[in-house]
Amino acid sequence: MNWHKYLNPGRLRPTTRTKELDLRNEFESDLGRVIFSPAIRRMHDKTQVFPLTDNDNIHSRLTHSLEVMSVGYSIALNLSQNKAFLRKVTLENEVIFREIPIIIKSACLVHDIGNPPFGHFGEFVIQDYFKKLFAQKDQNGNCRYDVSSAQQRDFTLFDGNAQGFRVLTKLQILDDIYGLNLTYATLASFLKYPNADNVVKDSLYCKKRGVFESERDFLDQIIENCDLLVNGKNIRHPLSYIMEAADSICYLVMDIEDAFNKKWYDFPFIQREFQRNKIIHDFIDEIEKQGDISENKKVVNLRLALIKYLVNLTVLNYIDNVENICQGNYNQELIFDDSNQIAKDLSDFCYAQIYAHKEITNIELTGYSVLSGLLDFYIDFCFNETEKFREKAVASISKSIIKAALLESNVDKFDDLSDYYKLKVIVDFISGMTDQYALNQYQRISGQKIN
Repeated sequence: MNWHKYLNPGRLRPTTRTKELDLRNEFESDLGRVIFSPAIRRMHDKTQVFPLTDNDNIHSRLTHSLEVMSVGYSIALNLSQNKAFLRKVTLENEVIFREIPIIIKSACLVHDIGNPPFGHFGEFVIQDYFKKLFAQKDQNGNCRYDVSSAQQRDFTLFDGNAQGFRVLTKLQILDDIYGLNLTYATLASFLKYPNADNVVKDSLYCKKRGVFESERDFLDQIIENCDLLVNGKNIRHPLSYIMEAADSICYLVMDIEDAFNKKWYDFPFIQREFQRNKIIHDFIDEIEKQGDISENKKVVNLRLALIKYLVNLTVLNYIDNVENICQGNYNQELIFDDSNQIAKDLSDFCYAQIYAHKEITNIELTGYSVLSGLLDFYIDFCFNETEKFREKAVASISKSIIKAALLESNVDKFDDLSDYYKLKVIVDFISGMTDQYALNQYQRISGQKIN
């Protein structure tokens, strides 16, 4: 375990930050860059689970990410004060307290930064769209677009994790192509799937394509500088397990609370559904002993008990398995490594009672029409033989996204981009939209709305 390499403060581009009046370390600087980024602000109107909701009590991607950051920070502080962990990592106290918890906070805050409108269903829509698009052939039997097989996977295996890596490393652009230019350690901790190749479903690191072809060189730099190449394969950064655990804790627990707040079920229903899990049943019994309290208070108390249990489980599992984690031999989520099956039962409840709910399904169908319609329009117009059509489409696309593609390709104007980067621009633009903006844009271009 080389923790000094894991906590590498170097950057893709050497920093020009003036430290004379800035007492922050490099990782604290990362957190500031993330908090002030436009991509974070856009998360306020992106779906967590309930698309296009007008209920202020329901989570957006931003509020979810803030809670993940809080839980991740709690886990990191628990580890930082655990004697067994301190013996294993052999780092100075200042490094533990000033670096690891801050890296975790940044990774947790940005973990969903690349998710498209309409959540995970939006990812599926984009994947499905491009599978059909690339299946179209010209008169010679070739794909209509000059895009290699590896490049096609950026679209047919589109994933919010890979788009998030692209957002952080390139699309938050000012004057160069390094995005927020975060440290190697922060970027590595963000990468749940350090994989730019094919998907391997039974591998924790490769079950999704976490890096696009366009950022493969950045992935290679991070792997080398954080010492994450083990036995010829990329492994996860050890801190990414904590970010993943914090994310899973929050969505499993808070989605149940959100659906309760939407009045999809009451507290007795929750009580009945979990009566066969002894730990959760005991939590509920303790809550019932508190006397005459409201159902809202009961749900909040259950949330607190579940989060406390799962945070403690994460800390213990992490300490027990940190050597295997650093060798790339730990192939499961920390909170699912549990004989009491708390996370599994919470997950089963969410899939049965929440994610398949008719209200979510109906809005997702709207999302399908919106995203497919936007892709139809921009691809048709950006690749149109008529220059005026191309100009109209390009004029409506974010200038910073086009600038990033031009810098990547070292060309001066949109028409000079390769087919691959033209499609990149379109997907970068659409995936960066908020849910409401995507809906409004679709309504305008389809003639359903004028203003």
